[in-house]
Amino acid sequence: MKPRITTLTEKKLIGCKQNMNYAAYNPVLLWQSFMPIKKEITNTVSTDLFSVQQFPEGFWNKFNPETAFEKWAAVEVTDFDSIPANMNSLVIPGGWYAVFDYKGDGSDAPAFFESIFGTWFPNSAYIVDDRPHFEILGSKYKKGDPNSEEEIWIPVRLK
Repeated sequence: MKPRITTLTEKKLIGCKQNMNYAAYNPVLLWQSFMPIKKEITNTVSTDLFSVQQFPEGFWNKFNPETAFEKWAAVEVTDFDSIPANMNSLVIPGGWYAVFDYKGDGSDAPAFFESIFGTWFPNSAYIVDDRPHFEILGSKYKKGDPNSEEEIWIPVRLK
């Protein structure tokens, strides 16, 4: 597992959000509410979908699966001039990100993330930064397909 470290420029997103935690993690309803109305967003940058986690400050210092965070289903936009009803805006600040390529149907995603946080981070020159985490679900993303591909973006800073 070797991510690429890249500098992200600020991103503007519009989408739907919901509070949840990892103890009762179920983003299905969020995506089911977003997908039928995403066509109302007229100033999209691409067709990529963004699955975003906005954690409270210090979330990863002492992980607790009961701690709530904001989960987003969103798309990148050029500006916030027109935000459809029942949607919100989110700015992802620029900075360094470790980008992991994931391929699979999602059934092994918990183990993949455990490897990132339990093995890769402790053996790297980086720690998790307090900025949004996200996955880009692009053209190779096929929900539930073992050949599905997505990018996992985790904010980092030097130890």
